[in-house]
This record gives sequence, C-alpha cells and structure tokens, in this order.
Amino acid sequence: MQTTNDTQTRWTVSVPKKTDTSLRCFLAERGMKKGDMSKFIVEAVKWRVFEQTAAEIREKFADVSPEELQNIVDEATEASRVEMREELLKNGM
Repeated sequence: MQTTNDTQTRWTVSVPKKTDTSLRCFLAERGMKKGDMSKFIVEAVKWRVFEQTAAEIREKFADVSPEELQNIVDEATEASRVEMREELLKNGM
C-alpha cells in the first residue's frame, strides 16, 4: 500500500474481469467517470462493514427483549449526553 496523501491509501486488489466490467458499465450508465470508482468502492466497503457489524450486534442481543434493549439504549444515550454536557462545561462552552 502506498500513501497518496495524509488521508488516502492506495490499494491493489484483484477482482474477476466480469466484476470489473460490470462495475465500469454501472458507473458509466450513471454518468460517472473513472475516478468515481474509488468513491463507489469506499461507499460499498462502508456499507458492508456497517451491515456486518449490525448483524453481529443483532446476533449478540437476540435473546434480549425489545423493552430491555430500549432501556439499554436509553441509558447509554443519557450517559453520553451527560458526558458531553460535562465536557462542554469544562471547556467553557
């Protein structure tokens, strides 16, 4: 991997020719250019990571009732809000 700047990393990947052709046709049909392939791949990777993470979380909490799960979310949300308020007050905002 070669860094092209501070926030970008160059990947070298191998995909089937059919996948390459399909993606290029898909992008071209929507008026996208060659440089848009990287943006498309980044978006696809983000969604895939999100989907897999969500599936893992669903599996871990499968035995928790919806009410109990809502209570856990509510408690975590409130704790986060309190922490943010304290941080803002500490920084004089």
